[in-house]
Amino acid sequence: MSEIINRIAKSKLETIDLEDLYIDGKRTQLDISQWLYEGLLLREKEFRAHLKAHDWSQYNNQLVALYCSTDAIVPSWAFMLVSVHLNNFAKKVVKGSLTDLNLALYAEQIQRFDTTPYADLPVIIKGCANKPVPETAYLLLLEKLQPIAKLIMYGEACSSVPLFKKKINKAKSN
Repeated sequence: MSEIINRIAKSKLETIDLEDLYIDGKRTQLDISQWLYEGLLLREKEFRAHLKAHDWSQYNNQLVALYCSTDAIVPSWAFMLVSVHLNNFAKKVVKGSLTDLNLALYAEQIQRFDTTPYADLPVIIKGCANKPVPETAYLLLLEKLQPIAKLIMYGEACSSVPLFKKKINKAKSN
């Protein structure tokens, strides 16, 4: 009987799991329409009074996504003003959805991610995730790895999809 050899375990294949870059913390959506007149009109004096009276400490150490649930036309400075108050308590504030918040967090993590250990190696970007990983995060990681990795695949080692293979420049001999 021949011995079963696990070629995957013996290969130089490196796996990167984006879940490892997930930032833990309570994620909160904050709808600013509550501070608009009838949910639609921003009256600056009233808006500022609502912000001043609001208990911002409830967002302590949270990751906050600011949005407006109505069809109001809200100037950029309004979100900035809310952020001024939140920045004293929240760990991170973005304008948009929870997906936008997660993407911003992943983008920061991927920017800091050290790719040097993956130079000239085959890499697989793990596909299954239990935590919310925005699809754009996969694209950001691919973009960062592509200049250095020998081969990039997506999925699991046993069933991966090849995405990129570095071209080898063969010198022409005369």
